[in-house]
Amino acid sequence: MTTVATLNLTSFDPGSFILMGIPGLEQFHIWIGIPFFIMYLVALAGNGILLYLITMDRSLHEPMFFFFSMLASADLILCTTCIPKTLGIFWLKAQKITFSGCLTQLFFLHFSFFLDSAILLGMTFDRCMAICCPLRYTSVLTPRTIIKIVVGIVGRSFGVILPVVFLVKRLPFCKARIIPHTYCEHIGVARLACADISINIWYGFAVPIMTIISDLVLIGISYALILHAVFHLPSRDARQKALSTCGSHVCVILIFYTPAMFSVLTHRFGHNVSRTFHIMFANLYVAIPPTLNPIIYGVKTKQIRDKVIILLSPKGMK
Repeated sequence: MTTVATLNLTSFDPGSFILMGIPGLEQFHIWIGIPFFIMYLVALAGNGILLYLITMDRSLHEPMFFFFSMLASADLILCTTCIPKTLGIFWLKAQKITFSGCLTQLFFLHFSFFLDSAILLGMTFDRCMAICCPLRYTSVLTPRTIIKIVVGIVGRSFGVILPVVFLVKRLPFCKARIIPHTYCEHIGVARLACADISINIWYGFAVPIMTIISDLVLIGISYALILHAVFHLPSRDARQKALSTCGSHVCVILIFYTPAMFSVLTHRFGHNVSRTFHIMFANLYVAIPPTLNPIIYGVKTKQIRDKVIILLSPKGMK
């Protein structure tokens, strides 16, 4: 009888889950939603303007700005995947999410994460070529090469995250389908299953770590070459210009990788980290990079800054 009852409670298609929001801060959900709403609007406006300028202005049709547009697109996917549902939980008590909706959110959340990492690596290669081999820059980074890089970036991200969807989809769920989070992510959903999730845990830990470490190692090697080339430039002005070109990219790298590494390691080893802190930090991770990235590039990159001034202020054309 017990076996039959257990089988009746077990489902490979659980129908729906309940997203609880931020545990321990339920009474503050309405107020917490306000800064997230503002950040989402800034992210939409900033990345939207960046994409519009790069698309419409021929002077920005260069490899560096193409990578900017890719990063803006990935950031829009990241924040739109999570923040609207989070606001629905905070303000409308819309806590239910279907199993297919959960899988979709899970896929695009992790897909955009790997996409961001690969794009940052591509942007580092672009800066390395521009500073270390300026005479070969245009001959190496041709439109054909850029297309190959894009296919590689998207293909790697898709190939890494697709198994996660099947690893979750295969699991039977017979426990309470309540997720103490604002969005569906791999391990959070897998932990609700009434089956061995060892594969999910190790794949969810090993693959991101290997991907992040390999990307960081290649980024580190590229910046070592960049610094070597910069400090061998003849004039001080040339050195400052080269370093300022990389400044915005370094800021974006730190904004992305620091919370990403913290989140991945906390899932595996952070048993003493408060759940409330972890989930709040995870929400900031999907909101802050998409909000700050276009601002950083708008302030630090002269070509974009000048175009934004012209776009937003008619006086800037005079």
